[in-house]
Amino acid sequence: MTVVTERRRLPASGARGTGSGILRRGAVALAGAGIIVWSGVASAATGGYADLVDKVAPSVVAVFTTQARPATEAGPSPFGPGRPFEDFARRFGIPVPQLGPQNQGPAHALGSGFVIDPSGYVVTNNHVVDGATEVKIKLADAEEYPATVIGTDPETDLALLKVSAPKPLPAATFGSSASLRVGDEVIAVGNPFGLGGTVTAGIVSARGRAIDNGPYVDFIQTDAAINRGNSGGPLFDTDGQVVGVNSAILSPNGGSVGVGFAIPSDTVKAVIAQLKDSGQVERGWLGVSVQPVTPEIAAAIGLEDRNGALVAQVVPGGPSDGHLRPGDVIRSVGGKTVESVRELPKLIAASQIGQTAEIGLIRDGRPLDVAVEIGRREPKTAGLTPGGGKSERTAALGRLGVTVAPVTDEVRSSLGLDESAQGAVVTSLKPDGAAAKAGLVTGDVIERINGRVVRAPRDLEAAVHDAGNPSVLVLINRRGSTLFVGIRLADA
Repeated sequence: MTVVTERRRLPASGARGTGSGILRRGAVALAGAGIIVWSGVASAATGGYADLVDKVAPSVVAVFTTQARPATEAGPSPFGPGRPFEDFARRFGIPVPQLGPQNQGPAHALGSGFVIDPSGYVVTNNHVVDGATEVKIKLADAEEYPATVIGTDPETDLALLKVSAPKPLPAATFGSSASLRVGDEVIAVGNPFGLGGTVTAGIVSARGRAIDNGPYVDFIQTDAAINRGNSGGPLFDTDGQVVGVNSAILSPNGGSVGVGFAIPSDTVKAVIAQLKDSGQVERGWLGVSVQPVTPEIAAAIGLEDRNGALVAQVVPGGPSDGHLRPGDVIRSVGGKTVESVRELPKLIAASQIGQTAEIGLIRDGRPLDVAVEIGRREPKTAGLTPGGGKSERTAALGRLGVTVAPVTDEVRSSLGLDESAQGAVVTSLKPDGAAAKAGLVTGDVIERINGRVVRAPRDLEAAVHDAGNPSVLVLINRRGSTLFVGIRLADA
């Protein structure tokens, strides 16, 4: 299964896709001698969605974009110079192609959007307009206008456009996604496959979905059909208010299978307000790397539950430097509870930059409040490169299921570590061993275990040998990024 963001790229000819063999809700089919009836989704009390669609459809637009397509190298032709059929081509007068860079012309794509202000502000997805050299919108009345990109936020996949129209445009209004309940009816309106003005109905299937699209969005899941070209279009509740922006589907084949995802309107409102004001989104930054509190970690540090976010690394010179420590478990920010690691980035991102926030945490088993001034977030990436070296194997390390080696200058260079990095580098893991089950990989450098500094493999051996608890807390360095891992040791 794959998550697909639904910007529809048009074929080179510009032809629009069509569908066939569609069985609609309310249709009747014969099966042998029996009759099978599919009931409609619309509630009997409302008599369908027609009045709702009449109200909201004029605010929905189709978005058409043009992207520059770089020249590409033409593929080898069987009739070209030096190819198997060169003589055949010359004998029968077939032109011999000249291989080299080929300019294929601009690429075109489409998506959906909706007007949020009569003056011409339009919301869509960032991936719909990303890289576009030209953007146009088409209204429900078929009027077309060029659009300017006011600002984008790739972190939430949102974009704000502006069109200059000679008249006020019909605008949609935002509702509160926080008030949605699983089972509530919703409709999606958009531009699937370039067809325009398409309405599908369904329910809220789930809330708070994480689909590996960054830490700042907990998606609404819906079974309202969302297809290619629906991206950026609105998800309406039965009051005609926008409660989400349709953005992605989970599908084995690229088409709708009833698992679609929308960005909640509460998130959209906050992001779009910043884009409208300054063209960009600023987010708070705490200056730490965090990870979930697993059952093994909770057992290793004596927590009764798994609530909170475990600080794995404090960025030197960052807002938390000198205030937070690796091993702290953050439980609250400004009085708001942090139940899981996913909640912390959203709380910090929404905090005012320069504001002092009270961070409630657990340190060494005791509750503590720490004041930290929120900084401004900058993008950061990190990777992993396995390392190698001469291995050492002992009975104690057998409980971890690893072989390790000293951290030499060669290892530091290979893994991109600081010159001062020390510890024991993992050179191999037993596939069903304790460390492998906990997520360690070759190239990880074990720096601490249960608070004891590991400067060499013998220190790791001693720490494992002396462990009085079957679960140990290990601090590893993974190519410059540190994180804690709770490991339940194998029996001696």
